[in-house]
Amino acid sequence: MNQPPKSASPPEWRRPVGVSSGTWDYVNERTIADHYDAFVADTPLCRLDQQIVAAEFPTRKSGQNASIIDLGCGSGRTALPLAARGYTVIGVDLSHRMLEILVTKAQQQSLIDRIHPVRANLVQIDGFADQSIDHAVCMFSTLGMIQGGSNRREMLRSLRRIVRPGGKFVLHVHNRWAALYEPGGIRAMVASRARLWFNSDHEFGDSVYAYRGLDKMFMHRFSRKELAADLRATGWQVRELLRVATDGSAIVNRRFGKVGGFIVIAQ
Repeated sequence: MNQPPKSASPPEWRRPVGVSSGTWDYVNERTIADHYDAFVADTPLCRLDQQIVAAEFPTRKSGQNASIIDLGCGSGRTALPLAARGYTVIGVDLSHRMLEILVTKAQQQSLIDRIHPVRANLVQIDGFADQSIDHAVCMFSTLGMIQGGSNRREMLRSLRRIVRPGGKFVLHVHNRWAALYEPGGIRAMVASRARLWFNSDHEFGDSVYAYRGLDKMFMHRFSRKELAADLRATGWQVRELLRVATDGSAIVNRRFGKVGGFIVIAQ
């Protein structure tokens, strides 16, 4: 049976701030959400970041409550384990289907009283009150899916306003320079730098690539200095910066060379 053609992404002026055409397609493609858990099940980075999140947010004692906002929560990969450890989790995502799956899984695991889904663009989270949430997480390079440095900083600035003083923020991003060790990576880096001369919307580290049937997936990769500067500029203090191996399987103790990404614990 023939399927109707997929509708084209809306023009930029009709998309939410910071959402590229590829990201819009990603959050509105049901099959992406429906098969997400299976797709990431064997991803080493997913196991590693969960270990770090669990270490930062261990099981709460009975009667002790704390809230965590999970930005780009998806189907609950991070939110559900946090809820199981006794946290109240506000899961924010732009994908309606991802949030539906999150709610279904929370019901199945008897965690629905600790999961609060919110559909929102991560750049526009001004609906949350000042100092209303204890902690925050933003994993799996969700921040890099936001197009535009000013938009990424707006998210970080809003989050700083929302999180209570002393609250922790665990964040993962991809390392820009890891491209040097990928096939065609040097050429892509040179092209990205060259585009700065004739495309005012492009930033060094931006990339568009094919991903799970989508041909225009957007990702911004950070340098360590850029990441640290963005956090400082938006009111965050970096407590710890961990370097992730290129395959995502472990934390590595090297300043240079093959580093796939960064996990930051900030306050």
